[in-house]
Amino acid sequence: MTVVKLGGSVITEKGRPETVDEERLAAVAEAVAGAETGTEGESGARLEGLVLVHGGGSFGHHHASAHDVSTTQGTYDAAAIRAIHGAMKRLNDAVLDALSEREVPAVPVHPLSAGHRDRGGELSLPVPVVGTMLSEGFVPVLHGDVLAHAGRGATIVSGDELVVALAAGLGAERVGLCSTVPGVLDDAGEVIPSIRSYDEAEDVLGGSASTDVTGGMAAKVRTLLELEAPASIFGPADLDGFLAGDRPGTRIER
Repeated sequence: MTVVKLGGSVITEKGRPETVDEERLAAVAEAVAGAETGTEGESGARLEGLVLVHGGGSFGHHHASAHDVSTTQGTYDAAAIRAIHGAMKRLNDAVLDALSEREVPAVPVHPLSAGHRDRGGELSLPVPVVGTMLSEGFVPVLHGDVLAHAGRGATIVSGDELVVALAAGLGAERVGLCSTVPGVLDDAGEVIPSIRSYDEAEDVLGGSASTDVTGGMAAKVRTLLELEAPASIFGPADLDGFLAGDRPGTRIER
């Protein structure tokens, strides 16, 4: 089973509030539609079940920043919660529509309605529900969101955090993060082939240039290093290859 995160910057114009990048979203949907179950890539891996997670891009991040809500800073303002979730639902609908147009059996899973954090910040998600969707042949599509957080009202859950929780809970064999860059880049702008510890790439990891309440590349690498399954960070052009079993971009593996 494979979990893929579609970066918000990949499918939206992140500098323009609530603007979908129609061309990139169409290309992503085509790649997913072309990844037939059982297709074997160069590495010999097979795509047998797919979970998609997408980021907030110019939808969720814009509203979360306006209301000063982050993964640690909570809110008790119901209007703020509705604004953030409403924006993410609109983006999720756009993703689902693009997939549905290409006959991908995609179904939504909204973290606000299904997940929460306890007082220690530990995330709980409906992993068995997602597992049942997979076993019935669906492609669950989750997204970064705002959700209830005991003692803090509601905080943001990032797409990257969802990827880790789902990959661990579902026993994923492979994890991919599709970003706007072809991988983690070194000081010369070249892709770093593999990272096995954060210290290896600490000097070149930085934050996001656009409004992002969940952290940049550094946070992504730290999060992926928590996984047992091998992960890859790659650009949109390599999504087809990754889904076919190849290992593009930067491989993150302890």
